[in-house]
Amino acid sequence: MQKIKIDQNFLTEGTILQEKENDRYLFKFSKSGAGFLLPQILNCREHFLTFHIEILEEHSLAMTLLVYVQGEEEPAFTIRFGLLPKVDTMVCLNLDWIDAKELFPEALPGVLKIVCHGRRVEKKEISKVVLSSMASFHDVTCRITDIILTDEYPNQPVLPDKKLVDCLGQSKWKDWEGKTKDIEDLKRKLQKQIEESDINYPFEEWSVYGGWKKKKLHEGTGYFSKYKKDGRWWLTDPLGFAYFSIGPDCVGIGGECRIDGVEKWLDWLPDREDVFFKEMFSKPKHQAKRRQMLTFSFLKANLYRVFGQSWREKWEKMVCSQLKKYGMNTLGNWSDESLLGKINIPYVTSLPEFPSTSQTIFRDFPDVFSEEYVLQAKRCAKALEKRAKDSLMIGYFLRNEPSWAFVDNLVLADEVLYNPAKTYTKEKLIAFLIERYQTIERLNRAWNSNLKSFESLYQSQKDVSKWSETSKEDMQEFSRYMLKAYVEIPVRECRKADPNHMILGMRWAWISNPDLVTGWENFDVFSINCYALDPTDKIQHVVDLGVDLPVMIGEFHFGALDAGLPATGLEGVESQKDRGLAYRYYCESVAAHPNGVGCHYFQCYDQFTLGRFDGENYNIGLFDICSCIYPEMMEHIRESSSRIYEIADGKLNRCKEKAKSIPMIAY
Repeated sequence: MQKIKIDQNFLTEGTILQEKENDRYLFKFSKSGAGFLLPQILNCREHFLTFHIEILEEHSLAMTLLVYVQGEEEPAFTIRFGLLPKVDTMVCLNLDWIDAKELFPEALPGVLKIVCHGRRVEKKEISKVVLSSMASFHDVTCRITDIILTDEYPNQPVLPDKKLVDCLGQSKWKDWEGKTKDIEDLKRKLQKQIEESDINYPFEEWSVYGGWKKKKLHEGTGYFSKYKKDGRWWLTDPLGFAYFSIGPDCVGIGGECRIDGVEKWLDWLPDREDVFFKEMFSKPKHQAKRRQMLTFSFLKANLYRVFGQSWREKWEKMVCSQLKKYGMNTLGNWSDESLLGKINIPYVTSLPEFPSTSQTIFRDFPDVFSEEYVLQAKRCAKALEKRAKDSLMIGYFLRNEPSWAFVDNLVLADEVLYNPAKTYTKEKLIAFLIERYQTIERLNRAWNSNLKSFESLYQSQKDVSKWSETSKEDMQEFSRYMLKAYVEIPVRECRKADPNHMILGMRWAWISNPDLVTGWENFDVFSINCYALDPTDKIQHVVDLGVDLPVMIGEFHFGALDAGLPATGLEGVESQKDRGLAYRYYCESVAAHPNGVGCHYFQCYDQFTLGRFDGENYNIGLFDICSCIYPEMMEHIRESSSRIYEIADGKLNRCKEKAKSIPMIAY
């Protein structure tokens, strides 16, 4: 074990060490982001960096461990993590994470989400390590104590004795306009929503599906489809009317509020064996290695305490009415299965399971040239058969944000040769090289290498694409073969199982490599998730890469700090009004692009103030944890929906007013 001492020589620009006493440090970090160096990590043998930290602000804070390598200005690898405000929290960062095998590693109780970004780094490459705050809208102050390098993973940390969450699942450390006071106040609010329920769209020119009756593009097929006219892509509803898809993701009341290890921070939690509340506890599939995850749904509990045993029926009526009332015509991805095809709102869904293999290449990228991948694709596609004739289904995504694609400009073929496993994909790659070069001498000349034989490629080889320009071209070419198989094999099986519905693509987190569009011809719609104030450039980037398809945004959101949650999510704005303005500008920007056919807001309900299953705790809902709407935002949504088709048809311009943005607080 090694205790780390910090002095003025370790501080980065923008850091003020306000107080230092033994192993306790009080820092002020500039709003642009600041921190301190940890040179002790460079030559250490220990595996874990641990410390206690308290954020002395009214909101959460995102921090990063930045890992630099010699000769590169930007960090090669970062570990980003979130922290609650005004709570002394123990953090443990595993230094082995820099091998890039994990994207979302495990956190101790009280710590929010941890995310690893960047390429694989070996310890001997490291030139500098910095612990830093991320940019904020003001300078931030925090207290850090007991910074230690150790080989011992911490035992369950002792959490402060305080109450942070009220009986409704709301934050106790702040008040805000619209906060529900108690159960009686909640009953009044939700009863009013029930009484005002109306199950129709508010616009006469909308079809029963939410399509635009002023623009009929064809006679209709009975299913949603795509259509291109005069250089503009459209979706069409089953009646043949132009259709622009708008609505929230996660229309459901699972409401994963992670409570294991932090139960003492809750004002109220029912007995786990209580007959009425038992189903509201769950042990999700997202299990960590050292913690037994347990979640509780305050959303369900609140509805039950208002409506009794008929709560689900009342909720279905209420949420359907609210979405239609404000002009949303789609249930986005991950919505409650019980709603799909039951309430009269079109929906998108996902292939329940994307095919994988027992041996993967890198993270979740499968051994795509194995027979196992083909068999798994057949098995996974079978799940589509049950909805193959549902006219309310717009289409389905093959998967969401593959974790292997989070590494910018990843060369997949490099990972085939780095991975010591003897995979079918490695066999295919070596056969590809033998056919191209015939002899190892010719390959060595082209690659600037000294391999003894093609058999040498079965041993782990690092960064082959960096050996020469020719090796780079070869590795990139074979990577595209891999991507083509990755897409084509499951698509072929999905078309057999469901020939009626559109395949909506992969929902890439971002286009981290231009080759990610490989195989786009197999899709009906190309999908990306895009967190930005204006998505126009991201849509155009897809088009510029040669994709001639409708483009759908699978996720976007905006959060503020003037309501109950202490973090903004991936795009921050100043207020609830600004959330509405940002939503409107975003949706209308998608509609104004000739390839834009829809955008789905992430998500329907706010996240939990202490974190959902993975630690996100963002103010990103259309509804709060009490199922109450954010009225300023919803009015902007309705106004945008009333104009969206005229904007898509070129008859109106998108709105000009932009929201007041702030740096995100997200992890």
